[in-house]
This record gives sequence, C-alpha cells and structure tokens, in this order.
Amino acid sequence: MKASAVAYPIQGLIKYHGLADFERRIPYHASISVCTSPTETHTTLEANESIGEDSIEIDGKALPLGRERERALKVLDAVRGVAQSTKRVRMVSRSNFPKYVGLGSSASGFAALAVAACEVFGVQATSDEMSEMARLGAGSATRAVAGGFAEWVTRGMRSYGRMLAGPGEIPWTTIAMVTHHDVPTEGVHRDAMTSPFFRARLEYIERPLEQMRLAIQRKEPLKMMELAERDTLNLHAVTMTSKDALVAWRGATVETIHAVRRLRAAGTPCYFSIDTGATVYVNTLPEHADEVESMVKGIAGADEVLRLEVGPPAGLVDKHLF
Repeated sequence: MKASAVAYPIQGLIKYHGLADFERRIPYHASISVCTSPTETHTTLEANESIGEDSIEIDGKALPLGRERERALKVLDAVRGVAQSTKRVRMVSRSNFPKYVGLGSSASGFAALAVAACEVFGVQATSDEMSEMARLGAGSATRAVAGGFAEWVTRGMRSYGRMLAGPGEIPWTTIAMVTHHDVPTEGVHRDAMTSPFFRARLEYIERPLEQMRLAIQRKEPLKMMELAERDTLNLHAVTMTSKDALVAWRGATVETIHAVRRLRAAGTPCYFSIDTGATVYVNTLPEHADEVESMVKGIAGADEVLRLEVGPPAGLVDKHLF
C-alpha cells in the first residue's frame, strides 16, 4: 500500500526549550506556534512484504545511518507497533523550503511521516494520537500535525498538539528573512538546561503562555506578535548562556531585528521572532505585508525572503512522489 501526506512547518510563538524526558520527547512546559504555508513537506510511503529493509530518501538523498534516520525509524516503529506489522517501507520526502536554517523543517517532516505512516499501515488514529507519534521524531511536530495556531500540551502520560485557531481566523502574515548558519543546533534542548537562566525561564513561562492563549481567543494578532518577540529574546538568552554558548545569529539576523524596530517606530506594526537558527520571522498584518517585505528584501545577507500565511493541519494527499 502507498500513502502520501503534506505537513507545514512551524514558527514558535511561545517556544519550548529543554526536555524533561528525552527518550519520549516530553517538554518541561507547554508551547504555542503557528504553522506556515506555502512552505511544506510532502512525504510518500509504501509498505509491503517485498521490501527487505527500510529505505528513506529526503530531498533526493538516501538517509544514511545516523541520528536523523534513527528519529524517522522511531516514528515508523511506533506506528508499526500499533498496527502489529513488521512490513518495511520505502519513504520519499521533499520539502519546498530550505532545511537547517530555523524554519521548522523537522516539525513538518515528522508530521507528514506520522500521518502517511498511519494511513499506509491502516492505523485509525486521531489527530492527538498522530501528533504523539510524530513527537517521537521532533517535539514541534505535535503542532505541525494540529495545524493553524496550535499548542503542545502535556497531561499525565499524554503529550500532543491541539489547534487553538485555524487558518483565516486571525489576520496574520509572516515575512521570513532566511539566512544560513554553520552552527549545529541538534543538541540545543539538552544544552539549554545548563544555562543559569533556565530555571528562571521555567518560572516565567506560564504567564506568557496564558497571555498568548487569551490573545488567540480574543483574536488579537498584534498582542500575539508582541508576545512572540518578547519570548524570542528570553529563549535566546538561555541558549546563548548555556554550556556550549550557542550563537547561531548572523549579521543579517541582528540587522533585521533593528530594521523591524525602526519600521515599527515609524508606525508600521511588525514584530520579529527567531526560532533555532539565524532566520528571522517578521510578523505583521496582511495590509502591511508589502511594506514589510520590501524592508526585509533590503537586508544585506538575506539568502531568501519568503511570504508566509497560516498553514492548515497535516493531511493526506492523492499525489505520490513515486
């Protein structure tokens, strides 16, 4: 059987940092994000008895032994366990946006994998359950499964994504200033706990989470953008003061921050947000998107500029990649 799914990456708004359980990828606290479209990951899976071993291809390259392959197999094995199946798979995945630059590619990748795997193995799973399987590959994938503005919640033994507001419900446009960096970020969540500010972040986080939930409920996009900007600085204070002192930002990152503040001071509502990496999301209202995009395109060192809207939940598609 063959199945395909598409999922959308996420921009963290109130971000997560550190994991209380690395094996199951259980976070210390909740987090809230927004899916971004038209950036997407498209994944096709085929499972049958004739496939001798799992074959995983991402963006035209076979995935060798290593951490990324292990994470993909963890999701596949979780689905196979529910289905009580030993069938191996052929997997082909393509993303239409750059990876490893802070655009949430792991979120969309593992979300698409979980949705396609449930279909190909005949697992009748709810969105919550699929997001829990996707979480085994990347925690942020919980919210990519849910789509829209979503929260990653943990309740007892359950840890999953849930949508708080869907596409079209809140006016929102993001202009992303994409710039590459050469600093590995794989261990950022483990390293975060070595920062002297990590415990302070845990004490701080519940208030902005509640403020963000309320702003989403009231459909107040500017308040949401302001909260996301503030949380960005809090998060990176932890990252930059951890044991490895990760600084992935580049000159273009810092210049975009200053350019956003200058434009906002001149009367244009816009706010920056930065996940892991050097790329900057600039959030604004749709009617100001052209002006903000023009500003971002003027940033020296920007490798690419993307205009993004709120993306839907991960879902099955009819088009197969092979």
